[in-house]
Amino acid sequence: MKSALIVYGGWAGHDPEECAAIYRRWLHEDGYSVRMATETTAFADPSIHDLSLIIPIFTMSKIAKEEAENLSKAVEGGVGLAGHHGGMSDAFRDSVEYQFMVGGQWVAHPGNIVDYTVDIADPLDPIMAGIKAFPYASEQYYMHVDPSNQVLATTTFTGEHLPWIDGVKMPVVWKRKHGKGRVFHSTLGHEAKEFEHREMATIMRRGMNWAAREE
Repeated sequence: MKSALIVYGGWAGHDPEECAAIYRRWLHEDGYSVRMATETTAFADPSIHDLSLIIPIFTMSKIAKEEAENLSKAVEGGVGLAGHHGGMSDAFRDSVEYQFMVGGQWVAHPGNIVDYTVDIADPLDPIMAGIKAFPYASEQYYMHVDPSNQVLATTTFTGEHLPWIDGVKMPVVWKRKHGKGRVFHSTLGHEAKEFEHREMATIMRRGMNWAAREE
């Protein structure tokens, strides 16, 4: 049986507990055994190297050096890593080792909650199969991203809130490798209710299953 660990906490504004419950339900439905943890010390546990998948939901906060190192080594060894929005790409701002693994770091969301479009960059990828460009209302994340990411979806900034970024095309969904491990990230999902959005949920659920180590 595939096994997963969800580690949630940090800034409460991203609904970590509610999002963890959604992932737990999905994972159970998809045939995983699931462990839950609310402290970053879970990342230092040697047993995480035997998992199929790890999902961090831990906006901002701190991660100890030994925790980040053990997590990175687990992924390098083949454990999958998947997550969404600030729970994954605005976690542990002072850990470059963590950011290197994720492939991106949030730096701004001009205008806060805005209406924007998510465009499909790689319609042939199985994660994006059958999904066309869709409107979305949330924080439009401006990211610093790794050029080695395989970008699956993008958004384009209008410049309405910051004129100097007018026309900038920004990754929204990507996948990548970190050692032997697969890493998947979507910047969508500021609040748990956004998991009710059909395209967002479909992309995220497919992405986490893609990331999981094959048994």
